Amino acid sequence: MNKPELVAAVSEKTGQTHKLTEQMINATFDAITEELSKEGKVQLIGFGSFEVKNRAARTGHNPQTKEAITIPASKAPVFKAGKALNDSVNK
Repeated sequence: MNKPELVAAVSEKTGQTHKLTEQMINATFDAITEELSKEGKVQLIGFGSFEVKNRAARTGHNPQTKEAITIPASKAPVFKAGKALNDSVNK
């Protein structure tokens, strides 16, 4: 499912217009993105949580030349599914 399909599905379930539904979904994504950019955590009970994990710097290898390279430290957004979501997927 891509974003337009998500908008259509949510619009159908809520009875709202596609335009209003798209605005609400965009606002939701923006709010989650804003909180994660401040290294916060977003918990949606029954669905899951979004948070930022720090990745330490490490040594890797260039697959073409086999030369060792340093991969810098970074931050990555992660999603951890909640119990209810896991249970519904594993039925």
